[in-house]
Amino acid sequence: MIDTPFRKLLGVASVLLFFSVTSAAVAAELGTHGYAENADVKIHFVTAGEGPLVVMLHGFPDYWYTWRKQMPAIAKNYQVVAIDMRGFNKSDQPDAEEDYAMPKLVSDVKSVINHFHRTEAIIIGHDWGGMVAWSFAMQNPKMTQQLIILNLPHPACLTRELANNPAQQTASAYARRFQQPDAASKLSAEGLTFWVKDSEARERYLEAMKRSSLSGMLNYYKANYPREPYTEQTDFPKVQCPVLMIHGLQDTALLSEGLNGTWRHINNTFTLVTVPNAGHFVQQDAPDLVTNKITQWLADQSTSTTVRR
Repeated sequence: MIDTPFRKLLGVASVLLFFSVTSAAVAAELGTHGYAENADVKIHFVTAGEGPLVVMLHGFPDYWYTWRKQMPAIAKNYQVVAIDMRGFNKSDQPDAEEDYAMPKLVSDVKSVINHFHRTEAIIIGHDWGGMVAWSFAMQNPKMTQQLIILNLPHPACLTRELANNPAQQTASAYARRFQQPDAASKLSAEGLTFWVKDSEARERYLEAMKRSSLSGMLNYYKANYPREPYTEQTDFPKVQCPVLMIHGLQDTALLSEGLNGTWRHINNTFTLVTVPNAGHFVQQDAPDLVTNKITQWLADQSTSTTVRR
């Protein structure tokens, strides 16, 4: 007979095996895994569905799985491609700070679109993925069909707030810490998963963060986030496609004042949805609302007479 302590251990092992198999099955159901190449960097993605291409870009500290609640609904009418940004999870993780400069991040998105032999895509981005999405749309207007941004102000609005709003300066203290040379040594995979509310998802996040490069993730801040003394930047080309912004108003890192004046930087229709009871990770805090807003907006765009420039 199996003694009681061993039985208990066996029971725990069985539960862990169950969750491991279940997690793998959930990931498989969400789509097919693959890689796109950008020079010597491979970008991991998960794709599902058929139709116009939708490229989904996550933020920090996150990975492609952040879109798990949105992917199935969008994939009913589109080909969804959720990527791991370079430095994260299963994508390549170059060492140098300059390898994470915005032009490299934008070129990753372009490489993903080219991988699927498309000439344009709908771009969805959250947090750093949102900054890359803004930048991609500004630099590649003909490749950007529509743009959806979650909890990331337009870069002109963010620099305005950093230069003039003491509350945003205080809220961005974490970014200044991340820009310090020894910042990576003060982080851990466990510490980067504190915000994940679902226990099963947290285990997956812990695995993904352990696979990720701490220094690579922080290079987003070192290579791209404004540094003190903050100055307002206004020399951005206007976005030429329709834009949807969704912003969780409980965000303590990117304050809602950064939404003001966004329309001045868009030469097309602009829709803003604010979510009072959601925080920075709005796609997980209010998944049904975010999914419904995105799918309805995309459906409206497909029948709209809006002129793309």
